Parts: sequence; structure tokens; C-alpha cells
Amino acid sequence: MNCIIVDDDEASVNVFLQIIKQVDFLNVTQTCSTPLDAMEALSRNTVDVLFLDIEMPEMSGLDMLKALPEKPQVILTTSHKEYALDAYELNVIDYLIKPVTLPRLLKALAKVKQDSNHLNIVQDYFFVKKDSVLTKVPVVDILWIEALGDYITLHTKTGKFILHITLKSVESKLPANKFVRVHRSYIVQIDNVRTVEDTTIYINEVSIPIGALYKENFIKRLNTLQ
Repeated sequence: MNCIIVDDDEASVNVFLQIIKQVDFLNVTQTCSTPLDAMEALSRNTVDVLFLDIEMPEMSGLDMLKALPEKPQVILTTSHKEYALDAYELNVIDYLIKPVTLPRLLKALAKVKQDSNHLNIVQDYFFVKKDSVLTKVPVVDILWIEALGDYITLHTKTGKFILHITLKSVESKLPANKFVRVHRSYIVQIDNVRTVEDTTIYINEVSIPIGALYKENFIKRLNTLQ
């Protein structure tokens, strides 16, 4: 389960990271000190959980949530109890009071898993239209997705489909534990990656570039033995 931490208090972040290290299924892909940095990170990557502080300079965590067009699962982390009502009106998963303890964190993550399991059930496949015919495409058959302006090409094990949808929109519909953005124009399914060489991914002998902004997160997602 991939997450981003947004908090302008470095000491608070370091304490929280020590708690998270005890949770083997949780992977911190990035920490951000401002909501603007976090919004940029979310535009480039799909994550399962956003840990978000509320009181930050220039823009609060709640204002950030209101500005996000597409939201991951959100857990607020704050020293103040008075924002609870506002938070739940924004459909956050949970509201943690600092200092966060491991039992309380695990309870919040259980809620995330419950929602994520539901999403995986309904997203095992998609229906896509080709030549006026709707075709069922299992998610496991998707190899990679390529952006073409306001269109995408969906490359699958049985063929390809050109769809009128943006890459960012389709990214939000994919299981985050299976797919990763590797370039501003490409998303790949990790299970179908055969080899990686410097800044190039190979899937079925097809080469796909790795963008500099996405390389670190992609490498973290690989199950390497090194």
C-alpha cells in the first residue's frame, strides 16, 4: 500500500515515519512539506493513502482537499480536534490526533483496506468500445497504456484499443498496487514488465521510456532482491 505524507513539521514527520516502519504493508513513496508539493506529486503518481496535516502555511490541508479534482484515500493527522466535523464532510477515511500511535494507525489502515478491497472487486475488468462493440477487458490483460493527447491507447494481451479519455483519468480507475506511472505518457502493469535497462522498460520486446520524474517511484515499486 503506497502512501504520501504531507506535513510542514519535519520533527512530526520523522516520528510518524518511525511508526510507519513497523507496518510492513505500507510504503512511503514521498513526503511533502507543502500542499502544493503534494498536489504535484499526486498529479504524477497514484497512491493508496494520503496522510495529510491540516494546519500548514499558505494552504491548509482542508483547502487542499477541496482543490483536488481526484482524491486518494485520505487520513488526516493533526494536533487539533476541532476540525473533525469539517474533515468528515470531505469524506476522509479517518482523523488521527498527534502523536499517532501504532494501534490507532492500524485501525485507520483497516478502514482503507476495507474500501480498497471493494474497489478491487468492481475493477477486475473494464468494458471498452471498439467499432461500436463493447468488449470486456480483464485488468490482468492490460500490458501498458500510452497517452495520445485527449486519447489513450490501451495495449492488452489480445490487442489494442484507442479510447477518448485522458491518461490521468484512466490512472485513477486502475488498481494502484498493479499499475505505475513511469512517464508523462505511459502507465505500465508491473506484473508484465520483463526487463528494465537504465531508462527503458521492456514489455513483450516493446521499449517504454522511464521519465526522470517517475524513475525513483518506479524502482521502489519493483520487487528487487538487491
